[in-house]
Amino acid sequence: MTYQYLDDFSIADVAFTAEGKSLEELFQEAGDATMNTMVENLGEIRENTKKRCTLFSRSIEMLLFDLLQELIFYKDAEQLLLRVKNPTVEKTGEGFTLRCTLSGERIDSERHTLIVDVKAVTISHFSVEETAKGYRATVVLDV
Repeated sequence: MTYQYLDDFSIADVAFTAEGKSLEELFQEAGDATMNTMVENLGEIRENTKKRCTLFSRSIEMLLFDLLQELIFYKDAEQLLLRVKNPTVEKTGEGFTLRCTLSGERIDSERHTLIVDVKAVTISHFSVEETAKGYRATVVLDV
């Protein structure tokens, strides 16, 4: 597991850091950390539904922010628990483009042990930074 929850960061929110050797790995880990905040066992999520996802942003921080918001949107709008699969991040002249598949299934209260309901990603303390080992993101989720 290459993400870590920050228990003493905030009592009203859930905060975590995620790391990856590449931006693609970072995006996948941050997606898993967000989903694992909501559902106890990521392995319980079957890959019955797939959605193509293409996002663009001028900054890598906002690209990750938008991806995590997308996961929360589908959970709220369609009751889908989705994981990020096969992400690619491309630098373009004006910013960054993410392409990935969101894969998962509808919430099933018989099989999914739900923990908390994430309402949104907050911009507070949100960051993506390059490190000696790759990339690290700090994320705070409003629950």
